[in-house]
Amino acid sequence: MSKKIRVFIVDDSAVVRQVVAAVLGQDQSIEVIGSASDPLFALQKMQTQWPDVILLDVEMPRMDGITFLKKIMSERPTPVVICSTLTEKGAQTSVDALAAGAVEIITKPKVGLKDFLNESSAALIRAVKAAARARVGSAPARATEHVVATAPVAQRAMAKTTESVIALGTSTGGTQALQTVLTSLPEDCPGIVVVQHMPEKFTAAFADRLNRICRCEVKEAENSDRVRPGRVLIAPGGRHMQLKRSGAQYHVTIQDGPPVNRHKPSVDVLFRSVAREAGKNAIGVIMTGMGDDGARGLLEMREAGALTAAQDEASCVVFGMPKEAIARGAAAHIITLPQISRFILGHGHGH
Repeated sequence: MSKKIRVFIVDDSAVVRQVVAAVLGQDQSIEVIGSASDPLFALQKMQTQWPDVILLDVEMPRMDGITFLKKIMSERPTPVVICSTLTEKGAQTSVDALAAGAVEIITKPKVGLKDFLNESSAALIRAVKAAARARVGSAPARATEHVVATAPVAQRAMAKTTESVIALGTSTGGTQALQTVLTSLPEDCPGIVVVQHMPEKFTAAFADRLNRICRCEVKEAENSDRVRPGRVLIAPGGRHMQLKRSGAQYHVTIQDGPPVNRHKPSVDVLFRSVAREAGKNAIGVIMTGMGDDGARGLLEMREAGALTAAQDEASCVVFGMPKEAIARGAAAHIITLPQISRFILGHGHGH
């Protein structure tokens, strides 16, 4: 039998520690090796047996989660899953935590923890398993100058319009990866639409944070927002985003609906709409993340004449979604994280 994933829980609520330990205890491949009410106790306890994954609350006494996370990442990089309440303050802090190196966010309710036990147990277990496989603490692989091209797919002709649309899909590890890509782009970059798997309320804080550090405009997408040069639209957590064409212009629609591939927003929902509405006027890139969301949609984009790429294994935190897209023949190119912005700029302006 393979080794169990050792998990340590840091949360100032005794009830949360009990509930989360009970949830994780349902899975045979996970072992909760301890818990603590704050990071200072946690550091003492973890010295005897270091965990594979740390589940961390961000708002705690004595030392806040961000300070603790930065300490862990500089001294002994370990995959960290943030357990956050669905508050605006919690969302802001959690986004800062992702920027500091956490790999995933799980939301916890302020009330109704027992319901949480039933409704979110699968998501919590999946997050811990994804984190256990994550590559953390190592700098992204340096850009090598070659781009791996894979075999072509027959193209279906569609008229070229003046504006191109860049579609990016990502999950675990994606917040840092997107920051790397978007901060490298100029203020007149091609219009970009993004699905990053993230809970509702968190995408607005994430978009705001990127907007402060990027030259282009970054915002959480709203229904009918226009896709235009210099603008990045991020799908809101808990809703699907699709591309629509009106003449030579593009805009997005935001809708509710059932999860697709367990996700809402889903990369597949976005990519399939981009294949349908933009065809060869689009570029699709699938980035770091667990699972297979987006692989099917990227293949549809490629078959519709779009230029497609997948992030390479060495620069991914979790090589799940890109691996699946490559296996299906959806990616015409395999590129490193530092190459993605150059790939977008090199092809997105109609060069």
